[in-house]
Amino acid sequence: MLLLAGALRAATVPGFPPAVAVFSFTVVLSTQPARCVLQRRPPLRYSFFFFFCNSSANCWSCLHPVNMFNSYNVKFYHSKAFTSPYPGSCVERSQVPEDKVDWLIEWKDYNPVEYTAMSVLAGPNWADPQINDKGFSPKFNERDGEVERRSLNGLYVVENGRPRNPSGRTGLTGRGLLGRWGPNHAADPVVTRWKRDGSGNKVAHPVTGKNILQFVAIKRRDCGEWAIPGGMVDPGEKISATLKREFEEEALNSLQKSPEERAELEKQLHKLFSQEHFVVYRGYVDDPRNTDNAWMETEAVNYHDETGETMDNLPLEAGDDAGIVKWVDISEKLKLYASHSYFIKLVTEKRGAHWSEDPGPECCE
Repeated sequence: MLLLAGALRAATVPGFPPAVAVFSFTVVLSTQPARCVLQRRPPLRYSFFFFFCNSSANCWSCLHPVNMFNSYNVKFYHSKAFTSPYPGSCVERSQVPEDKVDWLIEWKDYNPVEYTAMSVLAGPNWADPQINDKGFSPKFNERDGEVERRSLNGLYVVENGRPRNPSGRTGLTGRGLLGRWGPNHAADPVVTRWKRDGSGNKVAHPVTGKNILQFVAIKRRDCGEWAIPGGMVDPGEKISATLKREFEEEALNSLQKSPEERAELEKQLHKLFSQEHFVVYRGYVDDPRNTDNAWMETEAVNYHDETGETMDNLPLEAGDDAGIVKWVDISEKLKLYASHSYFIKLVTEKRGAHWSEDPGPECCE
């Protein structure tokens, strides 16, 4: 039985303009193998669907691919979500051919592996019970008490009591390492500054002539990949609080600081996190932990230190889930965890910074 939960209550997503028309296009991206990915797959199609706004003043921001903060209506097919064996286990996913990823394609022989990690089944406070446990009646597509079960990509299908991954089949059911059935919300603070020489002047790339942007990157302890220092949104926590907390914990090691040191960090960071910023992306994340019934979503926000003075007073120190933290020059050569390279690319486009030595095809009017 198929159920589109909440359809009668939520024809539109709060905070977003209603859609009156649909525009779509498809591009082909090459998926680069990451260090944690143990199985390579051919390039997949990424399909983006943009909705026209009913307000002419906002139409361009809804259509332009850089402005992905309207991304509750952006869909792309995953590739890292096919990682096999599943991270932290020996569980092999069932193979999903590219032409069978979409749920709209009938596949009667689809027989995915069921897997939920023991760390999740142990019942920590960040995880849901099993779907059939007595007394567990999750309200999918709604805010369920302090737990946000709404997706940034709009309504998702609930089939036989389980949420269905909006980006398609993954070859594995259950929750894997993820705590929540359905969307698991994260926040990724992209903290940037301009690369400068010894005299304090901005450094331009010798080929493109564009200034080089740097961002604070961490090396994850779990898989060794470089990433944005983000993390999970706690129940009832505001996204803005998560962004700041995760950066403090992973890039400044605030959990190991004294109360006095933490107070000084808070004072310094307030200047950076309270200034003007922009939302890089909101929506589904192509993450190796995703399953048919649980998936990652994030809000990535860019906080830019234009002069570099704020971050100069904050010495980086890895903490919590981070093994190493440092400033990294941004370019297309970066290989980052999950969809993080894509988020970083959007930041360079917004800031007019260097990304690629290849100018690409010229646009034609």
